[in-house]
Amino acid sequence: MSPGDRRPPDDEEAGGPTADRTPSSETDETAANGDDRRSTERPHADDTGKRDIPPRAGSRESGESGSLWTRFRTADDGPLLLLREVLLSGGIVLLFGLLLFGASGVWPPMVAVESESMEPNINQYDLIIVSEPGRFAPEMADRTGVVTANSVGETKHESFNRAGSVVVYQNPESLGPPIIHRAHFYVEGGENWYDRANPEYIAADSCSELDQCPAPHAGYITKGDNNDSNAQYDQANGIAPVVKPGWVTGIAHLRIPRVGYIRLALTGAASFGPLLPAGVGAIGAGTAYAIGRRELLG
Repeated sequence: MSPGDRRPPDDEEAGGPTADRTPSSETDETAANGDDRRSTERPHADDTGKRDIPPRAGSRESGESGSLWTRFRTADDGPLLLLREVLLSGGIVLLFGLLLFGASGVWPPMVAVESESMEPNINQYDLIIVSEPGRFAPEMADRTGVVTANSVGETKHESFNRAGSVVVYQNPESLGPPIIHRAHFYVEGGENWYDRANPEYIAADSCSELDQCPAPHAGYITKGDNNDSNAQYDQANGIAPVVKPGWVTGIAHLRIPRVGYIRLALTGAASFGPLLPAGVGAIGAGTAYAIGRRELLG
């Protein structure tokens, strides 16, 4: 037999080379499919631990790497939280004060009452909201914005349960604090106002016995509502001269009961009630404090 006539071995006839290639390719496909399956499987716990997880906002890691503003804004404990709450509370109070100032047109817009001279209509420790003269004035008010208790007219203007405006006035010739009382009537300069006065509110038999009669100038005759502590006109007991219109700095409109006690206690104008003996930290009767200044109530 010649070399060219040699027959292939039996294993080649059985597809030896072909059989060798087929399992190899199947093995490659199986390996590839196995890799695909492994890629879709959940990562091992060890791999999960190696993942990069961003730190929680406000955590120590974030705070160390974040800006001061971020730490201040996101702090949930410690001094930064306390500072943020204090600033927020102060901002709210300031905003409320600015809104009141814009509405009332006068600063301070609130008066804390220490005296009993306006009881029972304005009580001791009440907080009174006031406005500049002329603002929110009723139709029957004069050019200053004041309606006197003895004004003539069919319609009476009531303020704090009685006729007449409650005014805050300051005598520029006095070193004392402002006064908050009710305006009873208006007099002209040189007027003998004795006959117009309520006899119960003067202790005199004639104009000559009154220090402010005849009136040295035009203005208002004023008085506190409490007859026990303020039985006479301010111009009859020496509390104040006839009140010029220019001396009126505010008109009272609204009272918030007892809230002014906090202000008065902090400034020493009121005792702490049951916390301290009566009279400790208090000052003489007839005074009150406004937010930012002191008010005298006669």
